[in-house]
Amino acid sequence: MKKITILLGVALLMMATFSFSQKAMAQENSKLAYINTEEVFSLMPERDSAIVKLQKFQAELAETGQSMENDFNAKVKEYQDKAKNWAPAVVESKEKEISELQQRIQNYYNQAQQDFAERQETLMAPITEKLRNAIDKVAKSKGFTYVLERNSLVYVGPNAINLIDDVKKELGIPASKTQPTQFNQQ
Repeated sequence: MKKITILLGVALLMMATFSFSQKAMAQENSKLAYINTEEVFSLMPERDSAIVKLQKFQAELAETGQSMENDFNAKVKEYQDKAKNWAPAVVESKEKEISELQQRIQNYYNQAQQDFAERQETLMAPITEKLRNAIDKVAKSKGFTYVLERNSLVYVGPNAINLIDDVKKELGIPASKTQPTQFNQQ
């Protein structure tokens, strides 16, 4: 029984050593790189086009909201100017109308905010996907196991590999381009 226990212990020790050496070899063979995806994203021409569309959509939403607010302000001013001369039933009716209009405006702005977020997602998702695909392609072609986000790293050593130029090349962005064409980063 003692021999079986010793043999079992030796076997477990050998398995643990083998497992540890496999993990160490896998880590040695892992290649790491990093990239600042926000920077590359800001340089993509598709982003500029999407921002123009978003700004136009936002302006349309704001114009409708402003029109509603102007109507509301006109009704409030009319109420303030004439309420003392109206019959109680008219005052009550106008107060209800103003309250309902105020609620509609609030509902409109809530819905407009959701609509804007959805439009932003719809426009930006394909651009983000294109960037992710370019990073994947470059990482695979260069044999990297991991690509980390630069903004989440505390320290980047002198031998760290930055993939930004390779990804820019993959996306057709000139290496010399370092600022967005029309817009600041958002």
